[in-house]
Amino acid sequence: MNRREVLAVLAVVAAGLAVLVGVEARADATHEQFAACAKACADCQQQCDSCFHHCAGLVADGKKEHAKTMHSCVDCAEFCGTAAKLVSRHSAMSATACEACAKASDDCAAACEKFPDHKQMADCAKSCRDCAKACREMLKHLAH
Repeated sequence: MNRREVLAVLAVVAAGLAVLVGVEARADATHEQFAACAKACADCQQQCDSCFHHCAGLVADGKKEHAKTMHSCVDCAEFCGTAAKLVSRHSAMSATACEACAKASDDCAAACEKFPDHKQMADCAKSCRDCAKACREMLKHLAH
């Protein structure tokens, strides 16, 4: 091998390493974003399940105006749980799950916000808003 060939090989190797380092840096940023979204979804699932239980008690006491909220909470919890699982494992279906989760979270938050005097529902609404925001940020990240 002559000097030019050696320099060409070294240049290719250096370029390859630069690409790998760039990919690894993006993978770290991606992992952090996936982890943040998955955590927000998991937190929301727990909050919605707890709020479902709260609303079920109110409905059992004859306060039927909480039935819609109760159903919104349990449905939202299902979407959040699914999104948390898929996003945690960087699934190709993460975007689909995040879209559905954000919509369910918006609906649940709106239902819970109708009862601002109930701390449980106010906490649930906040968690839902945080989850919807995290899912939308994840969707922006996945679009790139």
